Amino acid sequence: MEEVTDWPDDYPSTGGGLQVISHQQTPETNQPWRDVSPEQWNDWKWQLSHRIFTFEGLKSIIHLSRSEEEAIRSCWHKFPMAITPYFSSLLDPFNPRCPLRLQCIPRKKELIIGKNDMIDPCGEDGHTVVPNLVHRYPDRVLLLATTKCAVYCRYCTRRRLVGRREVDITGENLDAICSYLRKNKKIRDVLVSGGDPFLLEDSRLESILRQLRAIRHIEILRIGTRIPGTLPMRVTESLVAMLQRYHPLFVNIHFTHPREITPEVRQACGLLADAGIPLGSQTVLLRGINDHPSVIRKLVHELLKIRVRPYYLYQCDPAVGIGHFKTPISKGTEIIQSLRGFTTGCAIPTYVIDAPGGGGKIPVGPSYVLSYENRVMTLKNYAGEIYHYCEAER
Repeated sequence: MEEVTDWPDDYPSTGGGLQVISHQQTPETNQPWRDVSPEQWNDWKWQLSHRIFTFEGLKSIIHLSRSEEEAIRSCWHKFPMAITPYFSSLLDPFNPRCPLRLQCIPRKKELIIGKNDMIDPCGEDGHTVVPNLVHRYPDRVLLLATTKCAVYCRYCTRRRLVGRREVDITGENLDAICSYLRKNKKIRDVLVSGGDPFLLEDSRLESILRQLRAIRHIEILRIGTRIPGTLPMRVTESLVAMLQRYHPLFVNIHFTHPREITPEVRQACGLLADAGIPLGSQTVLLRGINDHPSVIRKLVHELLKIRVRPYYLYQCDPAVGIGHFKTPISKGTEIIQSLRGFTTGCAIPTYVIDAPGGGGKIPVGPSYVLSYENRVMTLKNYAGEIYHYCEAER
């Protein structure tokens, strides 16, 4: 099955380079949001309650291609669509190849099921020890706090859970999780994810963090979120003040493209960073969206400017119906090689494959070791120059 397109072959694409057609909408210029007050627009609960779920709602905001119209109607039942008004304002209303549109608007290629596609590509269900708790690594666990997201990413690796029913973890489940953690004293690190835990009310999220922090051998708390990029008004002073009480606490944010770094995102990340919360970015490598060295280089530079450390570059997981997003692994190593030596080391994420079936994250990258014999290692640097390193004599 091939996607039907109805735009010219030479229509500019923002995925493979940095060319951008600037038609950014705002509440003032975008017809559906014309009468929205700044107070409403900056209220995260208003944003959440006005998410776009339907073909009609999206068509009132952007010019949909015939292919997009057909895809929304045919794919919605497979994996629903949800887009916040804020994120919709970043979409190029005329270019179907806009890298942000490709992330959140269905395509008919989602109906193509590859022979290697997996419902649970990271093997989380098989490592679930109590409901909502995944124990895959020896010293750390994954706590799934909710199935809600502000925007449903079309390449979601947890599409078996997210977008079906929006439910939060129950008090009973949290009690069972804490009981398991208290009995397993080797666990020192808890990642709270979902869905998106920042969509919980402050008090509910604090209840989770407080109970985890009360377990003496839990040293590190982490939160995985995309909210600073899709609903930045959710990062309020009250939320940040609450998070500050549970240090050491880290926040890893999912960013995909430099067009996501807006003034609102800068403010949200600034609030978190000013509170002493280390911020990292987890980026999925996506075909036609960010699979070009110039795009990733621009993204990591913009992230450092807002005090977000590039953390992981993920090879796209083999989840059902997202094969059209996958790139060759060689593309990922090419991108890492384009960064090494050409930008600061703290701008270079680790390129990883999350081994299908639950094998965990495996680093992949270009090889700089040419040979190793008689305690002499022959190395190639970023410029292709050859060097020899001699180990100490035994």
